[in-house]
Order: sequence, then structure tokens, then C-alpha cells
Amino acid sequence: MKIDDNHVGVAVAAANAAGQICSRYFADLASLQVADKTQKEESQGLVTNADIEAERAIADVIHAAFPDHQILGEEEQQGSIDAGHLWIVDPLDGTNNFAHGIPHYAVSVAYYRDGMAQCGAILQPETGDLYTVAQGAGAFKNQQRVAVNLQSSLDQAMLAVGFYYDRGPMMRATLAAMDNFFGHGIHGFRRMGTAALDLVGVGMGQFGGFFEFTLSPWDFAAAALFVREAGGKVSTCQGDELPLAKTSVLATNKILHPTMLDVLKSHRDF
Repeated sequence: MKIDDNHVGVAVAAANAAGQICSRYFADLASLQVADKTQKEESQGLVTNADIEAERAIADVIHAAFPDHQILGEEEQQGSIDAGHLWIVDPLDGTNNFAHGIPHYAVSVAYYRDGMAQCGAILQPETGDLYTVAQGAGAFKNQQRVAVNLQSSLDQAMLAVGFYYDRGPMMRATLAAMDNFFGHGIHGFRRMGTAALDLVGVGMGQFGGFFEFTLSPWDFAAAALFVREAGGKVSTCQGDELPLAKTSVLATNKILHPTMLDVLKSHRDF
């Protein structure tokens, strides 16, 4: 992948700009403030001044390079999914981790043209690790190409899972699916709290698969492309193509996809 490609370069610059803001707040959590829309639509979804400032920094970088491009973000940016040139961004994926002093969080920036993912950058500010991807050119960690693992059965795999903020039927369905997977002899589950990095973990070969029953486009816009370019497969938990909308997500090394789908299809009764 040509890391100096204009769109990839802007994605990296935007992620770095947001990452600097997040790291500054993370080093001084006493300065963190919960924003007015404290709890989003769900009871446990925090929004802080770090989220908002980081998204504004991303928008400044993108609009400086591409003034006519639209941006869809988690906080303030309201770009249309029908835009010919659309950036989908999460300025701080893993806010709950961040606000509790857990350094596992990320910035995600993706560029879509005519509804199709073209490239993206995912930054882990506290480690400095940068994950980049471009359509047809591969997935990279710190400019080194990465690939999914070749595990062929669930009893060889470690899986990752995400929990939506819902603590009712959806949570129970998630736990029931996890119990089913344990019955297949998996090595274990990891619930890390940052979907972009969970998906990156599939692309890196750390996890054989990851699922979550509800994610928003900014959670997976860059990372789904990363998984695909690393040789994996991404779909909804029913096996359909991912929409640019709130949806379930299943990502695997491709080999395990049919088996994981068989399990998950029986746990969408919420």
C-alpha cells in the first residue's frame, strides 16, 4: 500500500490529530468532562469533551484537504451515507475504557466513495500503533502487512465479543451465544470494549472471529475493510452484507465464518 496516497495520508493525519487530543486528556483524566448529551441514546454510553474535540480535529484535517467531502461522525458530524465522498469517523472508540483510565481505545477514520470503503486508518494512541488499509492493497500494522490466521475449527480459536449498551434481551442473547460457542471448545472469549481494535485483532490473526449484535457505521467503517484486506470475511450476524447503518457484525478469518454464522443465527430473538 502506498502510505503517501492522498486519501490514506489524510486519514492518518486526521487520526493522529484526534489521537493527540485523546492522549492529552487521558494523561489528565481530572480534566475530562461529560458532555451535555451524557448518555447518548443508551444508559451507559458516555460522551466526553475529548470525544467532541477529537472529532472536530478530524473534521478540520479532512476539510482542509477535501472541502467538499462530507463527514459522518459519532458526535457532531452529520454527513449523508448517500454522499459520493464520505468520511466515517469515530474520534474515540472505547470511551468507557478511556474514562476509567484503561488505555485500550482507538481513533478510526475511513473514506468511502459512492458507498464503498476505499481506505482507512485506526490509531491506538496509548501504544502508538497505527493500522492502515486501502482497497485492494492489503492491511498493515505500522507499515508491516498483516493477515488473518488459518484456524479451521472453533476448538483452535480465541474469539472476541462486544456488548451493546442494552442490558436486557440483547445482552441475554449475547451471553447465550457465548455459552453456545464455549460448547464448541473455543479457547476463550475476550471482551475488550473497543470494536475497531477487536476487528483489527481478527485481521491480525489474534482472534478467529468477533461478533457484536449492534454496532454503528463509525465502529466498523475502517476496521471491516481492514479485516477483508487481511484475508478475512465480514457480514451481519445473519450472513448479509453490512449496511451503512446500525447493524450486527460478524468478522472471521473466513474459514470459520459458516460455523460461527450457524451459531449466531439461533440467537437473534431479541
